[in-house]
Amino acid sequence: TLPYRMRGHTENAAKVATFLSGHPSVASTLYPGLPEHPGHAVAMRQMTGFGGMLSFRVRGGRDAAMAVAARVRLFTRATSLGGVESLIEHRAVVESPDSKTPKNLVRLSCGIETTADLIADLEQALEKA
Repeated sequence: TLPYRMRGHTENAAKVATFLSGHPSVASTLYPGLPEHPGHAVAMRQMTGFGGMLSFRVRGGRDAAMAVAARVRLFTRATSLGGVESLIEHRAVVESPDSKTPKNLVRLSCGIETTADLIADLEQALEKA
């Protein structure tokens, strides 16, 4: 089932990334499938799809990012890759206190749920950010 799952991960991540890149509470979205990503041209040459992982930076800093991760209902707060379920993590908290990861960075691993449900979940979580 891997080829079908990867297609689902990739399609969901691309749509979620597009949604996040236009959201007013999001400072930036990091996904190589977005034309504004600094590695987009290289990714276009080297990849047939852009994968299911992406990150975004929440306006308002660490507390706002942690609040978004806490408010999701469909995403599970966990660190893992490639599962069928969508996961979210506040990356700096997972790393050491002296982490160089931006404090407002949230990382997603998109699963194979319905894209509209994933976007709706993020939308309601970002509503108060």
